[in-house]
Amino acid sequence: MTAAEFWPYYVSQHLNPVNRRLHAVGTSLGLVLAAVALIWRAPVVAVSSVVVAYAFAWAGHFFYEKNRPATLKYPLLSLRADFRMYWLTLTGEMDTEILLLMKDLKRLREV
Repeated sequence: MTAAEFWPYYVSQHLNPVNRRLHAVGTSLGLVLAAVALIWRAPVVAVSSVVVAYAFAWAGHFFYEKNRPATLKYPLLSLRADFRMYWLTLTGEMDTEILLLMKDLKRLREV
């Protein structure tokens, strides 16, 4: 599966705006912690960056989206898609992306 083929599925699993915001917070904190880990050369902080990022994202899935994180089945595609969603969320374009994909999303949510 290509990243382009995976993207509509990934978006279908992130329709709840609270879930998307939790992903954005987790990704932001994860990136900050990753930078700190590089500066301090601290492997423990590097590991914590991943744990923090996923904790926020998975909380969004379990408590708001009520689905399983796509990363469990598609780890690399999910990571790439998460950064795309992160950028679209930060730039205010994610809602437009959802509207553009709405036809595909309805079909994918039923699978």
